[in-house]
Amino acid sequence: MREITEFYINGEWVSPRGTGRMDVINPANEEISGHVALGDASDVDRAAAAAKTAFESFSTTTREERLALLQAIIAAYQARMNDLAEAMTLEMGVPKWLSSTAQAGSALGHFAEAAKILADFEFERPSGNHTLRREPIGVCGLITPWNWPVNQIACKLAPALAVGCTSVWKPSEMSPYSAQIFMEVLHEAGVPAGVVNLVHGDGPTVGAAISAHPDIDMVSFTGSTRAGIAVAQAAAPTIKRVSQELGGKSANIILDDLKGEDFAKAVSGGMQSMCINSGQSCNAPSRMLVPASRMDEAAQIAATVANGVEVADPNAEGMVMGPVISANQWNKIQGLMEVAIKEGARVAAGGPGRPEDLNRGYFVRPTVFADVTNDMTIAREEVFGPVLVMIGYDDEDEAVRIANDTPYGLAAYVSGADANRVSTVANKMRAGQVVLNGAALDMSAPFGGYKQSGNGREWGEHGFGEYLETKAVVGN
Repeated sequence: MREITEFYINGEWVSPRGTGRMDVINPANEEISGHVALGDASDVDRAAAAAKTAFESFSTTTREERLALLQAIIAAYQARMNDLAEAMTLEMGVPKWLSSTAQAGSALGHFAEAAKILADFEFERPSGNHTLRREPIGVCGLITPWNWPVNQIACKLAPALAVGCTSVWKPSEMSPYSAQIFMEVLHEAGVPAGVVNLVHGDGPTVGAAISAHPDIDMVSFTGSTRAGIAVAQAAAPTIKRVSQELGGKSANIILDDLKGEDFAKAVSGGMQSMCINSGQSCNAPSRMLVPASRMDEAAQIAATVANGVEVADPNAEGMVMGPVISANQWNKIQGLMEVAIKEGARVAAGGPGRPEDLNRGYFVRPTVFADVTNDMTIAREEVFGPVLVMIGYDDEDEAVRIANDTPYGLAAYVSGADANRVSTVANKMRAGQVVLNGAALDMSAPFGGYKQSGNGREWGEHGFGEYLETKAVVGN
């Protein structure tokens, strides 16, 4: 049983002033694995005061000092990767193969990328009769989710530290174990007192206090669009910058010039992506658009992949798929699947209920819905589970129209035989990142959304900009 009873404020582990406590549930067996203390607004006050004081000195550190700090964090993090992977498997049910690779490794990638950018980043340059300066924005409120817990703090914290900002961090109360270890890493690396402060708590209490706090200069939030609206509303009276990465319902267009094995590869790859992290990724390619005349062929390919996925305890060996995070999430997914069936979607694989031989744990059957129309609930709402919807189109223009017919715009995907055509279609899609022909992840590419998928950008050099103010010094 793990017990998290302390927060990290001003370089010390301290007892919270808030008196709340929450059970942490192991989603693989529905048993309590530990507890986490929940803070309140007074804990945020302490953390913000520490960060504000620390900003005075940390904002004036040299590039070389901050580079050394990033390298120290990388070294300390590498020593705890196994601990972090084990924690994420316990708290969110991510399988061992994924927690030890992409989940744990992603944070290293963001810190390495930040160090690379910082080495040559231009903070000041002359322009005409003025000097343009890029200066740290101040104290940053970082509110992170449970689905990629260390990735999401690293892609915020690495650039914030790189440019000289201080932070108050609220991780998700559903993934507190990895957050606590991550904070131990930062302490071991020698992050100065007050530069990073950790307060556990829920969104309506601690998240709202961070968003509204007058001494916090910007908020970076990753989570649902619903919660993002609440963050923006709380932040509005203090006119602070708000950067948000929110929900998605990403389209995956399979163009009609793909034939044979290439068509099968594109369809199967899309379904495989939906099962990574049990479909709990905001940029998951959850709406697959295929030529209407090939719907049955595509559905059969996707169904074969779905039926071949081994759903099992996350501690099992091999590339299994684990549970979703919670009972609420499981129930939401089941409800959306039931609605899809009532609205006329065809179940090509999976469907409601647990997989066979699994009578406990929040496990979901990898599911394919064929013959979906874009006005169905399952095509409009973010499911956040291993559920693929397949929508037919008659021509390229209709495919693009359907792809863009969504309140979201985080990511999109296009696969086709003609590279020029693929690029043309990508340029018509209203999304913050478009992946062509299954291209590999690029941590230097900006990540963020159009429309209700958020504002601002994370990752790479664009991520630095969220934590900087621009000053013009006019005259000599």
